Amino acid sequence: MIVLKGGMVLGPNGLTRENVAIAGDAIVDVGHTGWLEGARIIDATNSIIGPGFVDLHVHFRDPGQTWKEDLESGSRAAVAGGFTAVTMMPNTEPAIDTPEAAAEVVARTNQLDLLTVTAAGALTRGRKGLEPTDLQGLYDAGFRMFSDDGDSVADADLLEQIMGVISGLPGAFVSEHAEDVSMTGDGHMHDGEVSARHGLGGLPAQAEEVIVERDIELSNRTRCRLHLQHLSSAGSIELVRKAKAAGSNVTAEVTPHHLGLDDTDLHNLNPNLKMYPPLRTPRDRAALIEALRDGVIDAVATDHAPHTQGEKDVPFQDAPRGVIGLETAAPVAFEALSNDVDAFFERMSVAPARIGGFERHGRAVQPGEPANLVVWSPDTRWVPTTFQSKSSNSPFLGKELTGRVMATIHEGALVYEGEGINV
Repeated sequence: MIVLKGGMVLGPNGLTRENVAIAGDAIVDVGHTGWLEGARIIDATNSIIGPGFVDLHVHFRDPGQTWKEDLESGSRAAVAGGFTAVTMMPNTEPAIDTPEAAAEVVARTNQLDLLTVTAAGALTRGRKGLEPTDLQGLYDAGFRMFSDDGDSVADADLLEQIMGVISGLPGAFVSEHAEDVSMTGDGHMHDGEVSARHGLGGLPAQAEEVIVERDIELSNRTRCRLHLQHLSSAGSIELVRKAKAAGSNVTAEVTPHHLGLDDTDLHNLNPNLKMYPPLRTPRDRAALIEALRDGVIDAVATDHAPHTQGEKDVPFQDAPRGVIGLETAAPVAFEALSNDVDAFFERMSVAPARIGGFERHGRAVQPGEPANLVVWSPDTRWVPTTFQSKSSNSPFLGKELTGRVMATIHEGALVYEGEGINV
């Protein structure tokens, strides 16, 4: 028995101060009853008890680049950030492009019993954009998200063919990295005043926006559900806003780093601020925040992308793109949402669980529900200096943040408390 004591509980009727009793993998009581005797007590005073966070977009680098991250270190980073479920991207080495490869990596991760993990199946073989994967086989093996993340499918006819197949698979959807690489060349940051000042090649927002527009049209044509990854520009937001208003079956995500930073933060060319897509202008950042608040953007997703210190400790133009985000996502998203508790859990938990098909996650805290929970202290100030991740390429390294995960419960087990991992 575990009891979360004295916290504000996000139940079906809003926030109330209650104790939450957990037995087995379920919530057995919410109230002030006598479950305390003999229970493991977790002090949730000054904290909010809500559904555990769900991330639709992580890179655990396994197989192929386990010196950056592996399934265990990635899982530990996730639960330290309050996540109880994640979806791994398939741009591993080799790519997760067969039912057997997908099932193997998910099985190895779930053996750790830290959180619920699934993977996206690749859209094309080897993520080369030339021919479809065994979409039906991946679907029959239980996979619902399909993505060539790291790349768009450049051939629109091929993507339309793939979408036509996926549209006939109930619950399946395409998760698209929107980028026309013919427009990005050797760019390193957003194409604008800051890139010009530093004399570095730019990555234009239009490269994202033309693919967003194309894929919305393909989604409408094929009736395939489309999820747009890590949007970064005001133009992309406007396209999604119009598509949703017209009834398109489209959802979208934004990363914490695109909510918390913009290209004016690149004054000293810190390689830990180099990511894909790049930080764009303050206007773009403001549009992303507004879209997250009003629901045009459905979910926060970290795009957790580990690289070692040695890989990042080079000149900005030579550094790989990508930053970690699992352990710092919640405070950045909470600030972007102006500390709106309902919106915070909707974007961090409820909506991503619904999009990703995580049926046991993102649920109200009430008796009978699965015990996948986070204890979130909204007022705790802290400075991230070390991480559970193998890598430390965080844009928020050494910066004071407000709001911290105090405990994570997965299927009734305490998997994270304070500074530790419990297994």
